[in-house]
Amino acid sequence: MAKRSVLLLLLMVALLTGLGITMLASTSYHTREGGGEDYVTLWRQCTWVGVSIVACVVMALVDYNVWFRWRWWLLGVASFGLLLCYEWYLAQALGYKPMIAARVNGAARWIGQGSVRVQPSEFAKLVLIVAMAGWFASHENLERTLKHGLILPGLILGGVVGLIGGEVDLGNGSVAAAVGVGIMFVAGTRGRYLGVIIGAALAALWAGIKLAPNRFERVMIIFDLEKHKETLGLQQWISKLAFGSGGLEGRGLGEGRMKLSYLPEAHTDFIFPMVGEELGFWGVTATVMVFILMTFAGMCIASYAPNRFGKLLGFGLTFLLALEALLNMGVTTALLPNKGLPLPFVSYGGSSLLAAMMAVGVLVNIHRQGVHLTWDQLPVIRRKRRWTPQL
Repeated sequence: MAKRSVLLLLLMVALLTGLGITMLASTSYHTREGGGEDYVTLWRQCTWVGVSIVACVVMALVDYNVWFRWRWWLLGVASFGLLLCYEWYLAQALGYKPMIAARVNGAARWIGQGSVRVQPSEFAKLVLIVAMAGWFASHENLERTLKHGLILPGLILGGVVGLIGGEVDLGNGSVAAAVGVGIMFVAGTRGRYLGVIIGAALAALWAGIKLAPNRFERVMIIFDLEKHKETLGLQQWISKLAFGSGGLEGRGLGEGRMKLSYLPEAHTDFIFPMVGEELGFWGVTATVMVFILMTFAGMCIASYAPNRFGKLLGFGLTFLLALEALLNMGVTTALLPNKGLPLPFVSYGGSSLLAAMMAVGVLVNIHRQGVHLTWDQLPVIRRKRRWTPQL
């Protein structure tokens, strides 16, 4: 089973990436970014796909234990990258033009200028997983103590989440917090410590929502979307119309109507409704199943990693990809408040795709060094081992 899991993982990732390219070919003609050129987003994404595949191969060849040794340096670099985004606010305060940071759609989450921009928070989430996994791997049997199970890992988690959230990015901040708590749970942290972390995270999230009236309105919209369909709820309302108009079999590739300037961000965060409109219910169901199989394969790889760091690292990376997909689908179906999160491997965006492919590459390397068992061997192992919440 473990031998086949990596093939399943790579196949699912290839299918999702192919779906993304296909849907971008359908939607990018109407996007006309950069000088009014048709299909410009498609060509940019194809370039990022090539770069991401190279990064995936490199990560698959590098021993994942290297990241354990370099985790604190990586955390420092990631934190510095997040801090660079704050240069935009500094520029506004001092009255000069930002040289490094860039603001897009009201959020200062990028560094770079023009069409070449990088979103540090996408890579900071990967580094956070490495740091959290490394912490609990190096403090095995101490995860149930107050100092090593709550205070110190809580500081690591809170520091990264705070830097991400300060960029007016509650979406990625919430994802990072959830993944960090997930790693703590799997590592065996006491339930009451997890309760403290979750309580603090929810309090910070609620404060962030209440301090910005626009965010609070977005939360309340999902309870009465039709009432706000011409204001802040417009994007999610049109998204639901796109799903409904697709029916069972869809309108057909390239035949969707909502992308014709009706649905904002149809090629990025709201590309999933385009799948529903053009490929229908069956296309949506197939996409969901691919994500489920990808998650299953990633968890299998993590379960048979050769050491504790590999198990926690594999779990964290898989959980990150699965959670981002789940939240994107929840937003586009109006089950969750609208917050900009891409659909992994499918949405347009170089930073998101590159980070996701790097995560897949690490999972492949964990598999290469893992304990390879056949299906017939699994019941024997399960009978001999006592169940534990640790991977």
